Amino acid sequence: MNKVFLCRETVREETRAALVPGDIKTLTTMGYDITVESGAGEKIGYTDDEYSNAGAKIVRSPDEGYKLCNIIVRINKNDDIGGIRENTLHISSFDVFNQRNAIKRYAEAGIKLVSLEMIPRTTLAQKMDIQSSQASLAGYYAVILAASKLPKIFPMMMTPSGTITPARVFVIGVGVAGLQAIATAKRLGARVEAFDTRPVVEEQVKSLGAKFIKIDLGEMGQTEQGYAKELTAEQIELQRKGQIKACAHSDVVITTAKVFGRKAPVLLTKDMTAQMKSGSIIIDMAVKTGGNVEGSDPEKEVILDNGVRIIGGDSLERFIPIDASKMFSGNIFAFLEHFWDAEKKTFRLDTEDEILRGCLITSDRKIIHKSFIE
Repeated sequence: MNKVFLCRETVREETRAALVPGDIKTLTTMGYDITVESGAGEKIGYTDDEYSNAGAKIVRSPDEGYKLCNIIVRINKNDDIGGIRENTLHISSFDVFNQRNAIKRYAEAGIKLVSLEMIPRTTLAQKMDIQSSQASLAGYYAVILAASKLPKIFPMMMTPSGTITPARVFVIGVGVAGLQAIATAKRLGARVEAFDTRPVVEEQVKSLGAKFIKIDLGEMGQTEQGYAKELTAEQIELQRKGQIKACAHSDVVITTAKVFGRKAPVLLTKDMTAQMKSGSIIIDMAVKTGGNVEGSDPEKEVILDNGVRIIGGDSLERFIPIDASKMFSGNIFAFLEHFWDAEKKTFRLDTEDEILRGCLITSDRKIIHKSFIE
């Protein structure tokens, strides 16, 4: 198993490529045989010639690639799996918790499905973690987007005609995206506050020069994977009440609170957004999984009666596709390298390996991952 096919993405909004020529060159040197669908890198400026010069074979259609490969690499899941051969390893960001029917179809077709977001968050697997690499870029861009929409500047500015006070930014959820949002807002000169249900992140917030908002929610913690534990209805209400003041005086609120595999909690209600200043910007980075902000829309910007603007921040990394592709490609490269058997020149499908055990969803025409076996 060493024949890799890089697909051209079919999702219209997708701007990234799963592998860049530099990583393909290294993979071919290792012994992987790489095929690339024509146009796979055109949205980030990589030509077919650049992929070819890196050692890849170029084909004109996905069906051509499926015939030549036993490993498929892409950003998003593939809806049309008719031409994929049995026992092919399909590697992508699959959004598995929302794709139960698709998982069944892959199992029935005999496709071995790897969902990259299920890779364990361990030290060994850190360099394969697409969740972290892409969320970091999304957190950065959320601030840039907010700054471009806000009708005032971020930094304090002293001028002959008076002093401009710095913008106030409130970040809810201090995971990878939240930390990058805090750091970016501080670099732009904003006054930053942040909140997270995990008290353990307070020091990280302070180390970036931001203020940590303390709200007593009772017993809290995080999962083994490092995610915030799901709140009870009572805790969510306590969090809302504790955040009202911070939201009311903020120019920008960025919400990043997601619960892995579940619907995002609603943390900003209409009563809360009604108290915010006209012109304030809210970026809801959890809009794809239900939204942290009541009234947010993944398809369009929402302008409230009081002039507050709610922007759905779904997959913001797509707006900076060159770096997002390089980082995603680096994650894929690390995954393929980890399972490479240099002596036998093949991908080592080791189901005893904790990394593969964590992200391999289907095999041998069955759903094998414990989270999805019915």
